[in-house]
Amino acid sequence: MCILKEKMDMVLDKGKDASLLFIRLILAYGFYEPMMGKWSDIGAVAKWFGEDLGLPFPLLNAYMAASTEALGVALLTLGLGVRFISLPLMVIMVVAISTVHLSNGFSAGENGFEIPLYYMLMLFVLATHGGGKYGIDGLFTKKSCEN
Repeated sequence: MCILKEKMDMVLDKGKDASLLFIRLILAYGFYEPMMGKWSDIGAVAKWFGEDLGLPFPLLNAYMAASTEALGVALLTLGLGVRFISLPLMVIMVVAISTVHLSNGFSAGENGFEIPLYYMLMLFVLATHGGGKYGIDGLFTKKSCEN
């Protein structure tokens, strides 16, 4: 039984870096459209943040959310600073869940918190494991370990 487990672990461990790459790219794609929507009319987003969601400093928060998402799309795609950017993106997901999605329940079809929760869980994986070897971080880690 131990031999089977060891062989299975060996095979599955080879997919770790590919799975981290896929998570990064899925998240980058998922943040891209909302980020573009915010930048296309930041004033309307600020108005929504202030009037509908009751967030303080709505214009500042709109710019911070849009900028963090833009940086997230770029860094997740490149695999650069993955652990760093995962944390503020998780904060955005907490705010999105608590201000927009929670009152709608769990289901994504009802605009519930299902998708932001999945994003937050994937970001947690990236924050704890990094972006893997298929990215700029992976190149630096490999070179710094060789010296």
